[in-house]
Amino acid sequence: MAKAAAIRALPLSNQNSACSHALKSSTPSFLSLPLPKSSSAASGSSLKEKRTIIQVRSEIKSFENSQNWTIDADRFRFVQTSSPHSPSSLPMAASTSAAKTAKRVCLFYCAETKALAERVASHSDAIELRSIAWRKFDDGFPNIFIPNAHGIRGQHVAFLASFSSPGVIFEQLSVIYALPKLFISSFTLVLPFFPTGTSERMEDEGDVATAFTLARTLSNIPISRGGPTSLVTFDIHALQERFYFGDNILPCFESGIPLLKNRLQELPDSHNISIAFPDDGAWKRFHKQLQHFPTIVCAKVREGDQRIVRIKEGDPSGRHVVIVDDLVQSGGTLIECQKVLAAHGAAKISAYVTHGIFPNSSWERFEHDSEGHPENGLTYFWITDSCPLTVQQVMYKAPFEVLSLAGSIAATLQI
Repeated sequence: MAKAAAIRALPLSNQNSACSHALKSSTPSFLSLPLPKSSSAASGSSLKEKRTIIQVRSEIKSFENSQNWTIDADRFRFVQTSSPHSPSSLPMAASTSAAKTAKRVCLFYCAETKALAERVASHSDAIELRSIAWRKFDDGFPNIFIPNAHGIRGQHVAFLASFSSPGVIFEQLSVIYALPKLFISSFTLVLPFFPTGTSERMEDEGDVATAFTLARTLSNIPISRGGPTSLVTFDIHALQERFYFGDNILPCFESGIPLLKNRLQELPDSHNISIAFPDDGAWKRFHKQLQHFPTIVCAKVREGDQRIVRIKEGDPSGRHVVIVDDLVQSGGTLIECQKVLAAHGAAKISAYVTHGIFPNSSWERFEHDSEGHPENGLTYFWITDSCPLTVQQVMYKAPFEVLSLAGSIAATLQI
């Protein structure tokens, strides 16, 4: 590669002369050289300049007097370009340079996110996994140790967190607050699922917004050498929660919907897909990302003491309908949506949520339909790996399929 990078085009005084090579090697290399202007163009013709790229086979034998060499080839003409090391002549050198400038990141993780962290690191050689010793004292409080803390000085550092329960939040916050103080260049917190606020309703005086509490806690992470902490999270539940964060943190709001779109393109009936939203909130959140699909919008209405789901707009008849929402807990609304879509003639019904929470193993409520009876179950139920504990429970159990956020996280860490 270094030899190829050393080759450059040199102008000759006699353009029609054959060239002889003074450098020889056992390994052939190739040059791309542009032909000069045509004679009509040289004489001031209005014809546009035409250039052709040709490949010249040469062999390098030595780098002595590297500034004084010529090329053995059939008779040809070439001109001096504005830059001897143009992208077309040095593609390998350019790719090597890009690899050298890739942002290297030390990625720490908690016990729950180890598998996801390994998948993230597999997407980029520039991401290096670093472990933490998660221990406890006899009284149950965390006893945490970061090995080789001096080794991350001056490095870009990230932490892959999972706030799956209040019991694990405190120990992870302790690490999140400690890492930026280790003289690192920058700090990124990856929290795929922002858990608080999913069930909160601020309706009565005295209701406490825990989502606001967590957002303010994260907003006060110590500043590293590179400035405020970057926060990466996916499909936050309540859109107003993005405004809970203060000025000392830089939230980056990502989405799992591109993973769904890629998966839908792989289906044999991808031409027959319609998207159903279980309520107006899901429509507001996702319809712009899925606007090229036919859309069905459902709504919850009250009949007596019951709240039932009805189709507000759209026609599911004969379609493979995919219900899309940001998260699922008990799954009651999603199942009601499935029933009404099946009653209106849907040929198949599948579902997607970014965050499969499923408290109390509620995922067991979802049956698999493989025989074209959508009223009995789902053809597919796609979730991401934002909730690692759920992934462990539903992996390899139909109708569930896990779409990994690893590629998206790896790409975001390179920003």
